[in-house]
Amino acid sequence: MSTTIITVDWSDLPLELLQTIARHLHTQTDYIKFRAVCSSWRAAAPLTPRHLPREFPWLMLRPSRSVLFPHRRAFLNALNNKLHLLTLPEASSSRRRVGSSHGWLILIDESPAIFIINPITRAKINLPPLSTFPNVLNFDFHSVGREYTLRSPGAEVYNCNLRKMRDSFIKKVILSHNPYNDSNFTAFAILNWHEDLAYCEKGENSWKFIDETRSYCEDVIYFNDLFYAVNKFGSIAICDVKNAGFPKVSFIKMLQRIGGDMQYLVDAMGELLLITRYLELDTDPERLEHQFDNVYKTVKFCVWRLDLTGPKWERIMTLGDRVLFLGENSSLALLATDYPGCKGNRIYFADDYSEANYDGISGDHDVGFYNLEDGSIEPLPCYPRISHWPIWITPNPC
Repeated sequence: MSTTIITVDWSDLPLELLQTIARHLHTQTDYIKFRAVCSSWRAAAPLTPRHLPREFPWLMLRPSRSVLFPHRRAFLNALNNKLHLLTLPEASSSRRRVGSSHGWLILIDESPAIFIINPITRAKINLPPLSTFPNVLNFDFHSVGREYTLRSPGAEVYNCNLRKMRDSFIKKVILSHNPYNDSNFTAFAILNWHEDLAYCEKGENSWKFIDETRSYCEDVIYFNDLFYAVNKFGSIAICDVKNAGFPKVSFIKMLQRIGGDMQYLVDAMGELLLITRYLELDTDPERLEHQFDNVYKTVKFCVWRLDLTGPKWERIMTLGDRVLFLGENSSLALLATDYPGCKGNRIYFADDYSEANYDGISGDHDVGFYNLEDGSIEPLPCYPRISHWPIWITPNPC
């Protein structure tokens, strides 16, 4: 009895069939793998699939040390502990991350370029460079070791080199909108050194400072079409930058003094929350044997809800079904019921306290989740202790 072997060229499947299959894929991972099969499958699946639900945030880890694949970056899905490898040469170790927002990374080069990139599609948009901030008087690439000339708020003029500007000048950048959905997005920056707030519209050539907002530099969030920035004591500056060149600022002054070592603002399904993070010096003798710096670790979080009748921050003891993601990213809230296996009332956090912020005290990759119900902290598994701070990012090809 003879056996007939039939070979099938999967690249010749009808376009309509491939498009139907692509529309029935429900995760970013499956969609990426589908597009990677061959050119005909890739042509049947749009680069920006708008039918996919929001993916559970990934944690971007260190650059690859592989000689064969030096441009790969590992991303950890904290829900199922799976690693995803993406080719992303733009996020090399020579560039510093200063935020992630709407699925885009914000990166700074020594050159002094600033740009945003989508790790899934590798679409890239340039922002105005470091040399265009109002307190940068001059940039000269040939003045080695003192390429930048800056002016302090007290009118003192000083110099700074390429690496220090890249690593310390900006604390965090967020975006008002996803550039795929709204090409007129605004980028908003918190500066480290002088605690200024700055912004630029897409397509502009320089950054602009917002007057009267110095010290509102703990965190910023885009909420109800406005930027909300918080200071160390929980007071808020509300910045309306829609009127080009003439931002309007109002303040919510809090009489109470919120404790904690770090503050985060979160838009939690239309409710503005303030999250306070408490740090303690890690005194584990085994770890200190191998550590050259003092190391802080997270010990708890407190959650507050904005009550405008005071105004005041009202302490809440549960997040219910909500899950928060805090760190160098634009703070994010999700509903646990949207993700099978996810539990609510948790705060996922990453290490985002840098040497520039904390007087030489660096984090030892303080990454995990905090259970608001019992105050317990669970570190994330499979996370290597490395020299690059991790960052949360929501995979979003569209």
